[in-house]
Amino acid sequence: MLFESTRVKLRKMTKEDTKLYHKWRNDLEVMHSTSPSLDVYPMKATEDFVEYAILGSDVSKGYIMVDKETETPIGIVSLIHIDYKNQNAECIIDIGEKAFWGKGYGAEGLNLLLDYAFYELNLHRISLRVFSFNERATRLYKKIGFELEGKSREALFRDGKWHDVIHMGILQVEHFKKREAK
Repeated sequence: MLFESTRVKLRKMTKEDTKLYHKWRNDLEVMHSTSPSLDVYPMKATEDFVEYAILGSDVSKGYIMVDKETETPIGIVSLIHIDYKNQNAECIIDIGEKAFWGKGYGAEGLNLLLDYAFYELNLHRISLRVFSFNERATRLYKKIGFELEGKSREALFRDGKWHDVIHMGILQVEHFKKREAK
């Protein structure tokens, strides 16, 4: 499976990506706005996570986002908790290379993942969670077509304060309409 946009292509995550993923996973600045726990992981824990949760699972799929011009891996997009019976999944995105932040790569990568989820896997609904202080991500998700579905009040303690976790979702038909309108 390979999806491409103007600047980004997705490729299936492999065992060889573990070292790079470990770097991103342990960068607290990268994980501050996306990971509920700001733990530092030993390499063995990352290897186990990649092996069992990403590569060895039928309910998770991880893809490396690659900048097409430089062939630089810049982040990861994943579908997790895939429920084939009810045609639902949750998505996650992390831009691990900070030089690519704020330049639209996340939108391209996430749209490619949604294309895969809806066109290839024929899923009906994709959800995500975003921290209330991550306003840039919330704006991005709304622009892509995600709708606010609710929130878990004060579910995250970060930087000395309580924050809500916002729940958003997009349906296959909504994504198709958005893509056709372009």
